[in-house]
Amino acid sequence: MIPAAPPIPSARPVPAALRRAGLVATAALAALLALATPAAAHGADAPDGTDYRAEVTALTPARPGLSARIVEAGARLEVTNTTGRDVQVLGYSGEPYLRIGPDGVYENTRSPATYLNRTIVGDTQLPAQADPAAAPQWRRLSADPSARWHDQRTLWRESEPPPQVAADPTRQQRVRDWVVPLRDGDTMIDVRGTLDWVPPPDPYPWWVAATLGFLAVGAAGLTPAGSRAGGRALRAVGALLGLGGLAAVAFTVGRELDAGAAGPGAVLLGLLGGQLWTLLTGLGALAAGGYALARRPAADFALALAGACLTLFAGVANLAVLSRSVVPMPWPAGLARVLVTLVLATGAGAVAAGLLRLRTAARTPHPTRPPARAAH
Repeated sequence: MIPAAPPIPSARPVPAALRRAGLVATAALAALLALATPAAAHGADAPDGTDYRAEVTALTPARPGLSARIVEAGARLEVTNTTGRDVQVLGYSGEPYLRIGPDGVYENTRSPATYLNRTIVGDTQLPAQADPAAAPQWRRLSADPSARWHDQRTLWRESEPPPQVAADPTRQQRVRDWVVPLRDGDTMIDVRGTLDWVPPPDPYPWWVAATLGFLAVGAAGLTPAGSRAGGRALRAVGALLGLGGLAAVAFTVGRELDAGAAGPGAVLLGLLGGQLWTLLTGLGALAAGGYALARRPAADFALALAGACLTLFAGVANLAVLSRSVVPMPWPAGLARVLVTLVLATGAGAVAAGLLRLRTAARTPHPTRPPARAAH
């Protein structure tokens, strides 16, 4: 009888769940890299928050079909003209700058404002052709009867606050009244507005709330993964991450509305064209939350990955909302802070819970093959 050779230790098989998790991670990273370039270009000149509130107070004289408003947290002035006649916006030297009418929006390539208003700081180099005294040369920008632009008359562009604000930054106060002139044929129309300093909120309570939420959600990862309590904890984290995804989607829609989108179609086009990055992050968190609620394989990894994306791209990217009084949303600033705090708490908490559960699963002993029987 020849004794059987001792079994040769074999490599530990890779669980199917981890293989699927690797595929999910690879696909997600590929999608993120593919979308990074176009998404980063959107809204590069729109502030995430500010402490200067610009408002349109009146059009004098009023014209039916002619309206104006401030969009993008005060970054741009929007004028819409549905009167059926062309209306000109005058530049900083009184020259024709924009023409808005039934044929769309045109800009005067001879106006210095055409170049200065391309950035919110107004630091564009003027070309030789910019001459406010020259005859206008019109170039079409869009077919819509609505124009949005950075107007230096409505903004505070200095790095230091005004003297009166520096003397007492804790009090809301008027910085200045402003006027942007329009011309309707031979009639001059003034877009009148105000620029106010609004003291910023204290971000400390919001950071405390986000931290406590993170700890509460992350603590769910301490329950044993294979137990009944672990299953309940997994579903709870999934539900909370889905709630954070909804908050991210709501915040993204709010930013698009504040950017001037009107109507469901315009909002959808804006989301797909410029806010796709944050929108997909929120939708990904919703999907991962549903995946965890169903207790699917690799749900822990999905929670950690989606939570990390939600935290970075919908939470950290919008941290300015917690410490700025004017936010890029048409809703109360307090609601915007609640949404961002919810995103931070659930996203970071899902990362912690997912990683803790993965660590527990990795330490759980796997059944080994029985030793080979001796040959007789």
